[in-house]
Amino acid sequence: MPPEEVAVAAAEVFRERLALAGRFAELLGTEGVVRGLIGPRETPRLWERHLVNCGVMSEIIPFGASVVDMGSGAGLPGIVLAVARPDLAITLVEPLARRTAFLDEAVAELGLDGHVTVLRGRAEEVAGHLPGADIVTARAVAALDKLAGWCLPLAREGGRLLALKGASAAEEIASHQSAVSKLGGGEAVVRLCGVGLIDPPATVVEIVRERVVGTRAAAASSARGSAKGEVRRGGGRGRSRRG
Repeated sequence: MPPEEVAVAAAEVFRERLALAGRFAELLGTEGVVRGLIGPRETPRLWERHLVNCGVMSEIIPFGASVVDMGSGAGLPGIVLAVARPDLAITLVEPLARRTAFLDEAVAELGLDGHVTVLRGRAEEVAGHLPGADIVTARAVAALDKLAGWCLPLAREGGRLLALKGASAAEEIASHQSAVSKLGGGEAVVRLCGVGLIDPPATVVEIVRERVVGTRAAAASSARGSAKGEVRRGGGRGRSRRG
């Protein structure tokens, strides 16, 4: 269960699924550490820094939205959002096999198969294989210009990129707004999530995909140097083919 200092916030975010969030915290602190997805020093603050910090994003995601979590890694924020919000249809996109293996197992262990899909591939590879999402999420993936190049093509026109960022989010926006605009994104704005629940609140950069500007070309341009590979997904919902 969450430590006392974040117990109220965790209960507010996860409500009746708090115990399920606890099972995911246990997976992160055991298999996640063994497989190198979570650093061993992170285990004492899994709830504070990872689960609750990611979970408060759900307050700006509409009911029933389709969500693509780009570069999902250990399932942050994708699996956290799936636990907190069973109404969301979530696709976890991750290029590395060892990470998709963990995601597959976590989805099955937590019983999230009904509304979570794991897809192995890079952003520029999956853009043509997925319908445009209402929301694309990312955490600690890349600078905002590259992130927009990878993620905006995964959103529908009018959909939003929600990028978890740190205290320098405003500076990053100032540096990269021109590149974001060229990729079809609107004005990037900072949203603070969890105000009154956590201190400091989670910082989320929100960008609306205002127009389509050559989806695959834009993604490929921003991801130069990435090796082209095969997009892999399983035959069933919530699974990916490993290899």
